[in-house]
Amino acid sequence: MTSYIADSAVFIMGNCGVDSSLLITVPSVADELKSRDSMLRFDLAKEEGLRVEWPEPEMVKEVRKKAEQTRDSEELSKTDLEILAKALEHRETAVLLTDDYAVQNVAVQLGIQVKPIAQKKIKDVLIWQKQCTGCKKTFDKGDECPICGSPLKKKRKRKLKGKGYQES
Repeated sequence: MTSYIADSAVFIMGNCGVDSSLLITVPSVADELKSRDSMLRFDLAKEEGLRVEWPEPEMVKEVRKKAEQTRDSEELSKTDLEILAKALEHRETAVLLTDDYAVQNVAVQLGIQVKPIAQKKIKDVLIWQKQCTGCKKTFDKGDECPICGSPLKKKRKRKLKGKGYQES
C-alpha cells in the first residue's frame, strides 16, 4: 500500500486529500507550523493515524550528499533534509507530498516520487551554481566572490534530461 511523506505544506494548505492513516512525517515539521489552523490540522491528523517518525541518520547523510551535488543544499532547511531522508527510507512504497521546488529537485534525483500540494510539479531536474555579479566568475557555493568581493547570485548550471523524473 502506498504511504505519503508529508511536508509542512500538507498541514499549512490542508488540501492534500490523503487519508491521515497513510501519512508519515518527521517531528520538525510541527516546528514549521505557525498558524492555529495548520497546528490544528497536524493534531487532528495525528489523532487519525498520522505517524511522526525520526529519519534514519544514514538517510540524512545520503540526502545531504545529493543536495551538495545538485547545489540545492543552501536552499534546504533541517526539516527539508529530514523529510527527504524519511521519503528515501520509504522510497519503494511512498510518495513525497511537497510544494518546495528545491526539495522536489533533490527528491527526483534520489528516485523518490513527488506529488505537489498546491503548486505545479517541477518539469526539469537542475544543477545550480553561483555567479559573481561583478567579475562573472562561477563558483559551486558561497555568498560573496572570493576574487572581487561582489555578491554571488544563484544560476542554473545545467539541466539533467530523464534523470529519474517520475509522474505520479
